[in-house]
Amino acid sequence: MKTELKAKFLQHILDKKKGEEGFTLIELLVVIIIIGILSAIALPSFLNQANKAKQSEAKTYVGSMNRAQQAFYLENASFTSSIGALGLGIATQTVNYNYQVTLTGTSVATNQAIVRNTSAPLKSYLGGVEVTTQQTTNEATTVAVLCESSDAMVNGGTNATGTVPYTAGAPTCPANFISLAK
Repeated sequence: MKTELKAKFLQHILDKKKGEEGFTLIELLVVIIIIGILSAIALPSFLNQANKAKQSEAKTYVGSMNRAQQAFYLENASFTSSIGALGLGIATQTVNYNYQVTLTGTSVATNQAIVRNTSAPLKSYLGGVEVTTQQTTNEATTVAVLCESSDAMVNGGTNATGTVPYTAGAPTCPANFISLAK
């Protein structure tokens, strides 16, 4: 009888442990709700980073085009309207942007990163390079500016289809654009 009692006791303990395995429905729901809250917080930040990466391409390309225009001017005494002639090896069209150069006379070049999809959450970029004379030494030099549109295209931003204005011998950013670097 003792062994029978021991067996029933052991069976009762094992049955009790089996009933305690796993998670309850409430525990699973709490975990799912917590994961949902965390993803709702993180998703907008993640999407914003993706847009910044796309804009970084355009910012880098226009900055490189500015520097290449300055180097081209030093070698040829003029700017070029051909991106291929700059020797950068960049495409004139990518998934998000079209790139082009507009010349104003012989001493001004505007490099443009035009947003292809005007409803995209991306900003456009303008770069300007001008030949100017240093007041202290009377030497000719090139000066550049890099401009970013104030708002993304989806928020009514201005696309980079115009040229960079030049005042007092230096390129400046047009209306609705902010200067990033000179």
